[in-house]
Amino acid sequence: MEFENQQKRTVFSRLRSFTLQCKRVFQVTKKPTKEELRVIVKVTGIGIALIGAIGFIIHLVWNLF
Repeated sequence: MEFENQQKRTVFSRLRSFTLQCKRVFQVTKKPTKEELRVIVKVTGIGIALIGAIGFIIHLVWNLF
């Protein structure tokens, strides 16, 4: 019985700690400006294109040899 109470307190304290950490992160973050969003979208698109191109090249090499 005591173990269950200890475990419940542990789960409750973990949940409380998690919510406090989430609250701290949301207080620090801010909404990006339009220019920041454009840069993020460009960099992400370039990264996806590079990974796709590398995968395609590997696929071609694998099938040709």
